[in-house]
Amino acid sequence: MDVAVGIVAQRDNERAQELAASLVDALEREGASVVVDEATGEAVGATPVSVAAMAGRDLVVSIGGDGTLLFVAREVGSTPILGVNLGEVGFLNAVAPADALGVVTDLVTDLDRTGTVEGRELSRLQATGVDGDWTLEPALNEIVIHGPRRGHGGGATIEIDVDGQRYAESHADGVLVATPTGSTAYNLSEGGPLLHPTADALVVTQMAATEAMPPLVVEPDTEVTLTVTGTDTAYAISDGRNRQRLEPPAAVSVSLASESVTLAGPQANFFDGLDKLE
Repeated sequence: MDVAVGIVAQRDNERAQELAASLVDALEREGASVVVDEATGEAVGATPVSVAAMAGRDLVVSIGGDGTLLFVAREVGSTPILGVNLGEVGFLNAVAPADALGVVTDLVTDLDRTGTVEGRELSRLQATGVDGDWTLEPALNEIVIHGPRRGHGGGATIEIDVDGQRYAESHADGVLVATPTGSTAYNLSEGGPLLHPTADALVVTQMAATEAMPPLVVEPDTEVTLTVTGTDTAYAISDGRNRQRLEPPAAVSVSLASESVTLAGPQANFFDGLDKLE
């Protein structure tokens, strides 16, 4: 079998590490080339590499919650990812732990036979300084622009332009642009709409704006420009992790990233996941 697989288990999660060890044993018996992330390698005695080094393998298995899969996606780019769900909701992780061995080995066997892996393409967003001097890592969920600190009292004046036309201008805690994947995350908590995972759209949502406009759903190839004024410092943040400090007045362009994420294997039931939201 000429298939290269990476396995990433949620850090400090014994259950995830035990499942990773079982997958390593099963896949190596089938002849696959298997590596695990560095923390898991120390725990289970398998070949460790950085998660970023798994980019370009045939498949990466993420064991944990949606946060683990988001981390893996940031590191491996367009490499197909299969999610095993140890979290509560699991919009991205469709495979139950009890089914993981069978699903992963079947998928790897099919991959060896056909050379391809079926999956769903998930759009990502790119935030770039309008002056062109910086670009954040792509976001699978959302790009957020906010003032010197997150939340009430840390806002700024933010103008929203959609393909060069003004949509809104208001003092706000921030503004976010979310993918369908991210519509169930920060966007939802800020009063934005749910987008079905297969929707070909993005959503722009103000956060506690003093002169609020309704959240705006736009086509995915739309360019959204967010201009920040009225504060000494602001931030552009990708998926809550990667950030760029801004010195207002500053303008940020948000658009689709060139590479999407391939979510391999069975797909989660969107409506079942909604039942688990608080």
